[in-house]
Amino acid sequence: MSHGDVEQVQRPMRRDARESRDKLIGAAQHEFAARGVDASLEKIARDAGVSIGTLYRHFPSRLDLLVAALRPRLQEFLDRAGRALEMDDPWEAFVAYLENLFGMQVGNRGFSDFLSRRFTDSAETERIHDEMCQQIEDVLTRAQDVGAARPDITQADIVNLIWANGRIIDATGTTAPDAWRRQLHLMLDAYRAERAHPIADPPMTSAQLYDAMVHLRDAK
Repeated sequence: MSHGDVEQVQRPMRRDARESRDKLIGAAQHEFAARGVDASLEKIARDAGVSIGTLYRHFPSRLDLLVAALRPRLQEFLDRAGRALEMDDPWEAFVAYLENLFGMQVGNRGFSDFLSRRFTDSAETERIHDEMCQQIEDVLTRAQDVGAARPDITQADIVNLIWANGRIIDATGTTAPDAWRRQLHLMLDAYRAERAHPIADPPMTSAQLYDAMVHLRDAK
């Protein structure tokens, strides 16, 4: 058999593998959105029309599949966040960033779970979370520096809102799908510097916040 003949035999196999991978990603996007990051991998494989072994050949871990499935939504989120960070008015940039952050949780439980948790055994998810955390820090600090946002807000307070917003969306998604917007804007009023009053309880430290997000991952 010539080298050209080998190439002819291999091409359909590569195409089939690519098609299987695409089907798995499509099935995973649907299932993770509906069920969250702990969705059944067996069901994803069945919906894609492949065996669980094929799934693991393409995606050796759940996180590998999750990141592949969420990548388009993650990129959309990061692109929108970048535009918010470029806005001239620091307070409006802060509002736009949070509206984008919480709006992206709507209709996708997997993405909401991803925002809420830390996955310490994946360098890629840690990198993505670190980028998000830096964005939160940047947009918040900018609003604080001009006296628009109260100075005692921390990144942990924003993550608390992510957790709360996820539960609000779960509770109201079918009956009042825009209820989260009212809650966000009530909280934004509370975050304005002119409305600030001393709070006795300190915010979580960075270490406490990280541990809490890891605990959410482990508490199935």
